[in-house]
Amino acid sequence: MIVREVTEQDLPQLLELYLYLHETEIPAFDDHLLGVWQKILSDPDHHIIVAEEDGKLVSTCVCVILPNLTRGVRPYALVENVVTHGDYRGKGYASACLAYAKELALKENCYRLTLATGSKLDSTLNFYRHAGYSSEDKTAFNQWL
Repeated sequence: MIVREVTEQDLPQLLELYLYLHETEIPAFDDHLLGVWQKILSDPDHHIIVAEEDGKLVSTCVCVILPNLTRGVRPYALVENVVTHGDYRGKGYASACLAYAKELALKENCYRLTLATGSKLDSTLNFYRHAGYSSEDKTAFNQWL
């Protein structure tokens, strides 16, 4: 297993992997998609982490470092889009991606790493608890736009 950040060439495989998250189709490779992709790749605080096995992307998560004026002017990090290909689940790939995100957050002196999930499955929630996340100290709210 190789855990690393994405490269420009990874976009097609990444979009295929997102079909195991909540997407139902791969978006068109149009100017808008490619513009967003370039914006992500050029942002030093936006990290798409992937686990690769035999040249195939099998798991991913996003870690974004956000500047902050509180907590001693220390940044915080958000983790999103955690997903593993259905054929590769339960083998430690997502755990490795989350560990990489944690190392990035520590390197950037973040005071916390936040992950939100829409899943209510005990197996998913226990996976995040086992990875070191707690649902006891914060309450998250979404306003969908």
